[in-house]
Amino acid sequence: MIEKRWTLPKAYQIQPKSTKERAVDSAHKTDITNRLKSVEGHIRGIQRMVDEDAYCIDIMKQIKAVQSALERVNALTLENHLNTCVITSIRSDDEAERERTVNEILDVFVATGKL
Repeated sequence: MIEKRWTLPKAYQIQPKSTKERAVDSAHKTDITNRLKSVEGHIRGIQRMVDEDAYCIDIMKQIKAVQSALERVNALTLENHLNTCVITSIRSDDEAERERTVNEILDVFVATGKL
């Protein structure tokens, strides 16, 4: 058995309803929500550009900006997941849960071509 040397900060002590249902901590949630609202507005702007027959390259540049913003949201979500769900799972006495968590992360990286 692994000796527990420290306690997770209260914000990270989230009790999930199931292994798939986890909460985002408040600091990440605010940042992620604000970024997604910005992306939402940006996409509406791109739609307007298409409707107004804007120059294709200008539209493509705006699409790339949205993709970059979504990558940042994804990175923040991963950071939250590693600091909450993964830490909790890895410290678990349940070997199957630990293995499931590692495989879940690997699956995401394989699916995105980042591994």
